[in-house]
Amino acid sequence: MNLGIIGLPQSGKTTVFNVLSHGDQPVVTSGGRFEVHTAVVDVPDSRLDQLSELFKPQKTIYAKVTYGDIAGLGSGSGVEISGALLNQLSQMEGFIHVVRCFESQEIPHPLGEINPLRDIQAMDAELLLNDQIAIERKLERLTDERRKGGGRDKNLVDYETNLFQRMQDFLATEKPLRDMQFSFDDERVLAGYGFLTRKPVSVLLNLGDGQVPPEIEYPHSRCVVASIQGKLEMEIAQLPLAEAQIFLDEYGITEPGLDKVIRCSYEMLDLLSFFTVGDDEVRAWTVKNGTKALEASGAIHSDLQKGFIRAEVISWEELLALGSLAEARAKGKLRLEGKEYLLKDGEVMHVRFAV
Repeated sequence: MNLGIIGLPQSGKTTVFNVLSHGDQPVVTSGGRFEVHTAVVDVPDSRLDQLSELFKPQKTIYAKVTYGDIAGLGSGSGVEISGALLNQLSQMEGFIHVVRCFESQEIPHPLGEINPLRDIQAMDAELLLNDQIAIERKLERLTDERRKGGGRDKNLVDYETNLFQRMQDFLATEKPLRDMQFSFDDERVLAGYGFLTRKPVSVLLNLGDGQVPPEIEYPHSRCVVASIQGKLEMEIAQLPLAEAQIFLDEYGITEPGLDKVIRCSYEMLDLLSFFTVGDDEVRAWTVKNGTKALEASGAIHSDLQKGFIRAEVISWEELLALGSLAEARAKGKLRLEGKEYLLKDGEVMHVRFAV
């Protein structure tokens, strides 16, 4: 999972990045320059911790998320995003949009007063403008292709022209492409494109210490809204775990920022986790909700998918209660499922295969 942290200048992107990475990147403005810092973060999962305690493996491997702190957006210039910045944004699977809600005399807001809804709309408008320009250029190329003839099949060119025209018309309503319905064939055409407003977004309201989150409505598909006391949680994230928990309890923070942002990331991307267990390794895997057992086996190793016979499946809670895979088999609790079985969040899977 590769997610980009975006937001207007002085919104606290790097503060949030430090919360997620337990890092200490300097919290300074980039002056509108393109910069990116990345960190690979373990996904906290108490279910995996408990399975590891049961099996006592040589290795415990958590699912990973790569976060990129991306500076350079929000210039307000109303021009196309270009070059390395666009390339970086296009590669992301989704965005964490940090929105400033905190007041600070030392850090003035670049647009004057604090207005979270205005800032959300400003960022959305910048991403939407970029998609409009990209689609307009694509339609121009398709027009040239139709005029010159030859080359690709005419029916395919007509199909693409219709698709991109519908997308252009949809963007004209000032709605992001993630709200638009696409068919299976549409998705095949769009697979190689990184349209920014198609990507899921988690709007993260960056609060001051003790600040009550403002009520923000963001009624778009594949989007969630959450809040974090960024500066406070960044300071807590620098502490040893035991001390950090004391401060979290003192400030009434029941869900640490890292856990909250990752939970929102899984929700907006519609992901789930399943586990593999053994004496050598206990590991978490991340797949899309609705993934079949055959596809999930391929996430573990391609040989498992090629030689797939059956999947042995059990919920993590049931396995913990039984105490071992052997006991689960003996009591008939380890279910045999075929390649079409849809995995559920938190299930443990063992693949029977032959290559």
